[in-house]
Amino acid sequence: MSTDTTAGITVRTLETASLGDRSYLVHDGEVAFVIDPQRDIDRVLALLEEDGVRLTHVFETHIHNDYVTGGLALARATGAAYLVNAADEVAFERTPITDDEVVEVGPRLRVRALATPGHTFTHLSYALSVRDGAGPDAAEQAYAVFTGGSLLYGATGRPDLLGPEHTDTLARHQHASAHRLAEELPADAEVYPTHGFGSFCSATQSDATSSTIGEERRTNPVLTEDEETYVRDLVAGLGAWPAYYAHMGPANAAGPDAPDLSPVQQADADELRRRLEGGEWLVDLRHRTAFAAGHVPGTLNFGLDGPFSTYLGWLVEWGTPITLLGETPEDVAAAQRELVRIGIERPAAQATGGPQDWTDGELAGFPTGTFADLAQVRHHRPVVVLDVRRADEHRKSAIEGAVNVAIHELPRRLDEVPDGEVWVHCAGGYRAAVAASLLAAAGRTPVAVDDMFDNAAAAGLPMVAADDPARAEVSG
Repeated sequence: MSTDTTAGITVRTLETASLGDRSYLVHDGEVAFVIDPQRDIDRVLALLEEDGVRLTHVFETHIHNDYVTGGLALARATGAAYLVNAADEVAFERTPITDDEVVEVGPRLRVRALATPGHTFTHLSYALSVRDGAGPDAAEQAYAVFTGGSLLYGATGRPDLLGPEHTDTLARHQHASAHRLAEELPADAEVYPTHGFGSFCSATQSDATSSTIGEERRTNPVLTEDEETYVRDLVAGLGAWPAYYAHMGPANAAGPDAPDLSPVQQADADELRRRLEGGEWLVDLRHRTAFAAGHVPGTLNFGLDGPFSTYLGWLVEWGTPITLLGETPEDVAAAQRELVRIGIERPAAQATGGPQDWTDGELAGFPTGTFADLAQVRHHRPVVVLDVRRADEHRKSAIEGAVNVAIHELPRRLDEVPDGEVWVHCAGGYRAAVAASLLAAAGRTPVAVDDMFDNAAAAGLPMVAADDPARAEVSG
């Protein structure tokens, strides 16, 4: 969490790093509003109490596709007005808001809705201005804009989440919306996007952690390129997005309640075995090195140290019961919190301790290595190199002869992995560990490459580019 305070206005940023999103709490020391709250609203309630301010308004920039909102639950818990675009079809009572409508938040804060379609057709941004003093003649200064999935840091929100038939139209809307923001707001206005910090809702990624309208005018392709160039490049660069996104929009339009984060029942070794045999997912939350060294056969490794909920939500067949295995109750609670954010309401069970506590049988394991290790091994014997990065990543640069099956496709395509010794890699080790656990659960003995892909060429592994005939056939 970070805090910006200028001219007596405080902007509290609530990071949800695992999903690549940010929510914002804004106040003047007395009254507050919130933009795009995540499902676990206790974080917001704690900040309101800490700062001693009263929440009067909750704003949604759009019906989110990458997480379940906490907006309705937060509004109900605090008595705040819940503002959602009047054009959005929702199943709950809300305070409708439309383009150019101004909302007074206390005597000093004025929030203006700006129609910025592109990420969705009904997307809104919210421009904040601050009054200096009271009365009708008080000076007013533009302060910031909360851009949701519209104008991001060096990028924009992706325009393809509503289906390919709308992508081109939404991309053109996105270009026009960014230009509207750039034209109507001053250069020093701070930009506060919801997406763009690793979220798959962002069309591209940036390392920036803050920006202004002026900085975006100078550097953001949507503001430096003409419409045709921007649309062509944007659409060409779009990759896959998580499968669970399909469930988020309907959940948000229905009006989700506050989540139940209370602990679920503990399972002993016998129950865990029965759940495994019944086809349920037992998810080991430990770090990948610990999992590789020893785990319950058949369990899957989604470590809490990475984008846990993104990849678990992407790979699991929706509705499959999930049991969480963690070293401590705190680890399980953290995972449970991550899961409610994407609409997985309650784990089936949990177990804590270590793998020796979770089974009466023998533990399994598999080796790990680096790209340097892989290069050495290939001098002595043939091995299968399985690249589980997305197809767009693989096309940019790949190890010669590597087979590409993206991690999100692997559960249903395990039988396509060639026979033999399999060295599985990704860009940094997290996805490779997930893939290795899937392979191990299917009876294979993988080697998980726990290394940065940037080290592959330096290790002496031959690399190929997208049009190189030495590239292996890409699967899928």
